[in-house]
Amino acid sequence: MKTLFSIVFASTAFVALAQPTHQVGNTTLTEFDLVTGIVVPWEILWGPDDHIWCTERRGKILRIDPQGGNVQVVLDLMSAVNVGQGNQGERGMLGLAMHPDWNNTPKVFVVHTYASSGSTRERLLCFDWDGTSLVNQTILIEEVHAGNIHSGSRLMITEDNKILMTTGDGGQTSTSQNMASTGGKILRLNLDGSVPADNPFPGSYVYSLGHRNAQGLCQGPNGIIYSSEHGPNESDEFNIIVAGANYGWPTVQGACNTASEITFCDANNVVEPLIEWTPCIAVNGIEYYNHEAIPEWQNSVLLSVLGGLSGLYERLSVLHMSTDGTTITSEDQYFSSFNQRIRDICVNPYTGAVYVAFNGTQYPGSGPNIIKEFRNMAFNSVGPERKPTQNITVFPNPSSAGVSFTFSSTLVGSFYEIINFDGKSVKKGRISSDRMSFEKGDLASGTYFIRAISLKGMVTRTFVIR
Repeated sequence: MKTLFSIVFASTAFVALAQPTHQVGNTTLTEFDLVTGIVVPWEILWGPDDHIWCTERRGKILRIDPQGGNVQVVLDLMSAVNVGQGNQGERGMLGLAMHPDWNNTPKVFVVHTYASSGSTRERLLCFDWDGTSLVNQTILIEEVHAGNIHSGSRLMITEDNKILMTTGDGGQTSTSQNMASTGGKILRLNLDGSVPADNPFPGSYVYSLGHRNAQGLCQGPNGIIYSSEHGPNESDEFNIIVAGANYGWPTVQGACNTASEITFCDANNVVEPLIEWTPCIAVNGIEYYNHEAIPEWQNSVLLSVLGGLSGLYERLSVLHMSTDGTTITSEDQYFSSFNQRIRDICVNPYTGAVYVAFNGTQYPGSGPNIIKEFRNMAFNSVGPERKPTQNITVFPNPSSAGVSFTFSSTLVGSFYEIINFDGKSVKKGRISSDRMSFEKGDLASGTYFIRAISLKGMVTRTFVIR
């Protein structure tokens, strides 16, 4: 292997030279690539074990160390998950939630689509976490209405220890108003999968109806439940979810503002959105933010925006809420310069950092998909400080000459691969020592990521050759 640098340089978890920054009022957010090259991250969730949990739409659950980005595959259900030919459409491994009493009951809930008698259906599963992988699969509910499109399905656990699960209409608009169908609803379940006795419709999982395809759920102040929902071509919605309420689809799109809509709304007590977007921007995962690390975002809902099919509108929207959480006072927009579909976000409760799952530039998700961290480095966090599970550092980055990699000892003896952003593998081999370098000309100008895998998991780093 050619030697480029003889100097010794210091590095922290995954801080590279000249990291990009983004200004939010008086707060500077530094950008890091946590993981590169995963396959359509759909849900990212900060877990009670202080790791980021992620569903890959193709059928895997990942556990990611936020210190360095080490990735472990803790569940592989690719053989059971129905994602469609060529990984197209909107099916797959979707919503994820964790048991609220994690220390005593470490269970994980997840939704995925599957093939059933020629149709696409969803099931809600529960697994035990044994410290290494997810085991002891239990089906809580299955034969839930789904489709190639409009399959939902976000999960969350409410303060009263109930599961909320969004479902889409599966492309069949009649399901949303049909109480005999689970399609186009928000369902409410006990943690064991049974129907809660205090559900608004006795004996039914249905908590609210008249939804088209809600793909965001979070809880704000005073126990308020928010949801984001896709419209057809107009009227993407941001709603407050009320037990037993009707949200109007397919008769009503957005607010009740036509003669037929007003008649339906009056007869069915329809809840109108707090805000709607026309043309549709493709709203997705949401997260309530109230951390002091980014004071400009306190008491706001962070909204992932996938954007239009023509490459428009992609961004993170910050919806500033009133003190009581019942109205939106303003919307700010960030990260549109990436021109990447944003699928979901989660928040580090210690540092206040925001993690953003990008799904590439094309529908439904093109590679290389990236999870980025945006952190206020000036904020003094309170929480556990750990060394990364394993690590790769890149220097210099970006580079106009050559590039050098330093590997943690756990990766020495394993294999590496360098992949360009067109998905082509350009170099691979064994990591024979903790330092590896390439001279100028070994790699053409462009953006790459290096991937290394050991028994402890996978680490990736993005780098640029100018």
